[in-house]
Amino acid sequence: MHYDLIVFGASGFTGRLVADYLNRRYGVGGELSWAMAGRSAAKLAEVRAQIGAPATLPLLVADAADPQALKQLVARARVVITTVGPYQRHGEALVRACAEVGTDYVDLCGEPGWMATMIPQLQGPAERSGARITFSCGFDSIPFDLGVLFLQDEALRRYGEPLTRVGGRVLVLKGGASGGTIASALASYEAMGRDPEQARLMADPFALTAVTPGFRGPAQPDGEQAAFDEQAQAWSGPFVMAVINTKNVHRTNALRGHPWGRDFRYDERLLTGKGRQGERRARLLARSAWLQERLLGFAPTRALLRRFVLPKPGEGPSPEQQRKGRYEIVFHGETADGRRLAARVKGQGDPGYGSTCKLISEAALCLLQDITRGMTPGGVWTPGAAMGMALVRRLQERAELSFAIED
Repeated sequence: MHYDLIVFGASGFTGRLVADYLNRRYGVGGELSWAMAGRSAAKLAEVRAQIGAPATLPLLVADAADPQALKQLVARARVVITTVGPYQRHGEALVRACAEVGTDYVDLCGEPGWMATMIPQLQGPAERSGARITFSCGFDSIPFDLGVLFLQDEALRRYGEPLTRVGGRVLVLKGGASGGTIASALASYEAMGRDPEQARLMADPFALTAVTPGFRGPAQPDGEQAAFDEQAQAWSGPFVMAVINTKNVHRTNALRGHPWGRDFRYDERLLTGKGRQGERRARLLARSAWLQERLLGFAPTRALLRRFVLPKPGEGPSPEQQRKGRYEIVFHGETADGRRLAARVKGQGDPGYGSTCKLISEAALCLLQDITRGMTPGGVWTPGAAMGMALVRRLQERAELSFAIED
């Protein structure tokens, strides 16, 4: 049997949330045909019972380490959602299978070193098969990637020219962290320890455009220090997800043919407040980020964290934390001649989980239902480049994500 959509990794923490969302929102046996997949039939059946799905919801067994089984699996779907990370450890066989077979693919990858390695390897097979390979379809990087796109779309409509400089400023970030997210971060630091080139890629804002389509832009703003933000009139410090989001935003601009200019500059920061208290928080945040980077780069520290401190993959925020979580981001932009424009993006639900499960699900369904291959052909994409304003509209209608221009 063939399906519109397969959720791979449905027995994991985030995969279970995705399956639960699809079951509650779209049901089973209706217009959307979907299945859950993973390496254990027993665990999948347990998840099916936990989310209250009927016994008719198909369960498919395949191991992330078995390329042949994965190729057979993805050949049965039009689009695959995968939540099985770290992707640099567990994701290559599945994404290769999708690129070769011609199945659309979305993931939650926030591992830019691995993405930079995989993009040139996947581009050719995906172009030939027609597969749309779309990385980073969760909190990193949809609200940021689409927030910039939404703001620039309005600037082009109003002014007939783009904003040459945009800053993303995180106002509210309320939510928890899971073992899967932390495992991906630790895997990235381990990769940098093995290969110095990975450290260079992490520091390069154009790491994902240099490989394909082959573009390197101007120097970008420094996001590592405490600084007073003139647009927001508040202090700000480093934002932990900027390392992946900024790369995706630049890749979106490049893949769309540089509608925001080849000299476009973009940065992300976390606002810490006004006055001396805001300044103290910003400086503490900058010091903490500096210390974290050096500690996580030290192998014994990673081992101790894994063993005694950090949650394990499969663990994460409680249902109550997921519901109560929320986030808010403001994007300030300026044209070359000094005209300014701002937009605000708000999301309801824990950013990494309660909201992310909706974001990735609707991104997959946008590819399936809204974006034909004539509109977006096979290749390796960002959400903003592959789906653009169609995904903005869909997320506003279905995923409790709002986009608004601030006049």
